[in-house]
Amino acid sequence: MATIVFFPEGAFGPTNNCVGIGDVLRRRGHRVVFIVEESFAGTLEAKGFEERLMRLAPAPAQEEAPGQFWKDFIRETAPVFRRPTIEQLEGFIQPTWQALCDGARYVEPRLREILAEVDPNVIVEDNVVGFPALAVSGRTWVRIVSCNPAELKDPHVPPTFSGYSARDRAGWDEFCAEYDRTHRDLWADFDAFMREHGAPPLPDLEFIHESPSLNLFLYPEEADYPRARPLGPTWHRLDSSVRATEEEWPELAEFEGDGALVYLSLGSLGSADVELMRRLVAALADSPHRFVVSKGPQHDQYELADNMRGAEFLPQTTILPTPTS
Repeated sequence: MATIVFFPEGAFGPTNNCVGIGDVLRRRGHRVVFIVEESFAGTLEAKGFEERLMRLAPAPAQEEAPGQFWKDFIRETAPVFRRPTIEQLEGFIQPTWQALCDGARYVEPRLREILAEVDPNVIVEDNVVGFPALAVSGRTWVRIVSCNPAELKDPHVPPTFSGYSARDRAGWDEFCAEYDRTHRDLWADFDAFMREHGAPPLPDLEFIHESPSLNLFLYPEEADYPRARPLGPTWHRLDSSVRATEEEWPELAEFEGDGALVYLSLGSLGSADVELMRRLVAALADSPHRFVVSKGPQHDQYELADNMRGAEFLPQTTILPTPTS
């Protein structure tokens, strides 16, 4: 039996991805331990995993909901989403990287404590920033990319965070130059932090290393960008990671009516834009169809229409396979 530590970013997307993989490993007899923020305490234990708790920033005076730091951060920066993506680099992307890098610095001593205590055979990280404690632990560590396929750079793939077309290179160079301008100093500081704590230098303008052992890319090939070159030999594509640990959602069985049943989710970032969600609800309110809405982190800031049901989080993996007739 191996001991495998999962260290996802403090958000539900990366955490749920790791739950899917971890559940398979646990069922095969391995010991699976999750390193999670204190606000997630009990969430992974309820799914049958061990937990080790940490913080990415000093504790607030009031009790936190799971992932509260990122809920607050997204709420405060959501207005920037309406700007062109090249303007979001300074108003949203750079502050996001700054918060992530600050968190990595803060948690470093605690990570070393946890790894020394748990003594894992393998460490699995689903995050977008690196942590020196993992790189210098002497254990095999695995990187998962589960967020954005453009994170894996390629001459045929538009710049990360740009949203630009792969078929039209207009604006690519300008976007890359602006990314360099807004992120160069932050990257240099984080690279110095990595080196000071024994980790290898970071690749240019990258905030995380590739694992020398195994890198997992969670994105279906059919939906990926056409790439000029194949991924390297340590990269392996996981088309999807579907967890089987969710309970049923009782409201679905009670949601009667005519028309099709539509599942609606814009993810954490999209649903954090309350004005956008209100416009969407209003546009669909007169539809003859029914909508199951994943309301997201600002769920208490807007109301659903009569032809809708929803909640902040929904058990997507049990809702989607449910027969509708």
